[in-house]
Amino acid sequence: MPLTLSLRPIGASVSLRDRAYAMLRQAIADADIYQTREDVRLDDRVLSESLGVSRTPVREAMTRLEQEGFLRTVPRRGIYIVRKSKREIVEMIQMWAALESMAARLATLRATDAEIARLRHMFDHFHDTTPTDHIADYSDANITFHQAIVELSKSQVILDTIKNIFIHVRAIRRLTISQSDRASRSIVDHLRIIEALERRDTELAERLTRQHSLDLAAFVEAHCDFLD
Repeated sequence: MPLTLSLRPIGASVSLRDRAYAMLRQAIADADIYQTREDVRLDDRVLSESLGVSRTPVREAMTRLEQEGFLRTVPRRGIYIVRKSKREIVEMIQMWAALESMAARLATLRATDAEIARLRHMFDHFHDTTPTDHIADYSDANITFHQAIVELSKSQVILDTIKNIFIHVRAIRRLTISQSDRASRSIVDHLRIIEALERRDTELAERLTRQHSLDLAAFVEAHCDFLD
């Protein structure tokens, strides 16, 4: 089944180009771009109809997304969503591990008790069940958790640096969370990270967060040959 992006018409309260960019970027982030081995081609005519705007702001948005590495133009064929190779994904996760672990370190110094407490409540729904019973919901909670760790750093530099690899790392987290009992193991890791943050144990929070992502990188390296 061809991959389609979930889009809706946009309003005119802000620049149409900027709004089209934001919605296209979010739609690409939400799409399961690694679920299929087929290249995903975007049609600016279809996109403009879905967004309810002319092709001009859509093309301008696509140019910006291409500059940021999310799209690529193939001469005489069209514009495609960029999917990374296994090696590129592993390196992205390793970069994520470095940035998120520093974010966790900073969170122990900058986040309030209430902000850290909200991390624990993300998994309240799974206390009396197993993550695999609600794998889609758990996958969303897992991704939200990692986003929250970065945000708790209150470092705009980390937020700005990590956002362009987030789409790909998020897609791989979603794809692999149901494999090899990763969901059950990840919730244990998350709770240990939360406990370290609650205790303001800077070194432990940083180490646990880094290792959690490095374990994902190792899993992708060993089991995700379909990416190549």
